[in-house]
Amino acid sequence: MYKVDLNCDMGESFALYELGNDEEMMKYITSANIACGFHAGDPQVMRRTVELAKEYGVGIGAHPGFPDLLGFGRRYMTCTAQEVKDYITYQTGALREFARAAKVDIQHCKPHGALFMKAMEDREIARAVLEAIHDVNPETIVFAFNNSEVWEEANKMGIPVALETYSDREHTESGSIVLTRKGQAIKDYDEMAQRVVRMVKEGKVITHDGKEASVKAQTVCIHGDTPGAPDLAKAIVHALKANDVEIVPVREIV
Repeated sequence: MYKVDLNCDMGESFALYELGNDEEMMKYITSANIACGFHAGDPQVMRRTVELAKEYGVGIGAHPGFPDLLGFGRRYMTCTAQEVKDYITYQTGALREFARAAKVDIQHCKPHGALFMKAMEDREIARAVLEAIHDVNPETIVFAFNNSEVWEEANKMGIPVALETYSDREHTESGSIVLTRKGQAIKDYDEMAQRVVRMVKEGKVITHDGKEASVKAQTVCIHGDTPGAPDLAKAIVHALKANDVEIVPVREIV
């Protein structure tokens, strides 16, 4: 039987701002990427999101980004490799303590937004991200694009890596994604769900420009702030189960 992990970016509310639909999404996913305060999230939101994930039996992951609250971490920043390492260590450490207080472990790490994209393309930054994660806990699973610098460097360093595809974002021929979103609501949930099934079972996806790309989907992201995200998640779970795909925690795959 095919297996796949479903992940979602969470804990991205802060202060008076509420983003995403965390509790509803927890019903469908197996891994939660929890914001650590630099691009979104705050101490109270981090604590509540860790507790919520524990309640639903969802694996906890750190979701560190550039120090860019105004840009939601989607703006590229010029940083040294050491600065990137420090950002990852600082944010992961904060989440680790909330996890420890809740008596759960951090299972994975998935950098956010522009930091994630930069690491996938820049070997020096990829190495910095991986070294920081390894220094905190060498057993932490890192999420990465197919054919990315993070994937290649993680394999060299012996760091566990889960290859990720996206349910609600457009892919490129290289296996990457188009970072900028138009924010449009999904019109056909079943069509998007079948796209996920094809990525998992056939390792294929149609790109943003109509080409066919090869991918490996060990974990699939569903963004909680995508309009209609809970309905999309429900459709994906139904389609995967109907096509003999088991939805499991990422540690059962990597």
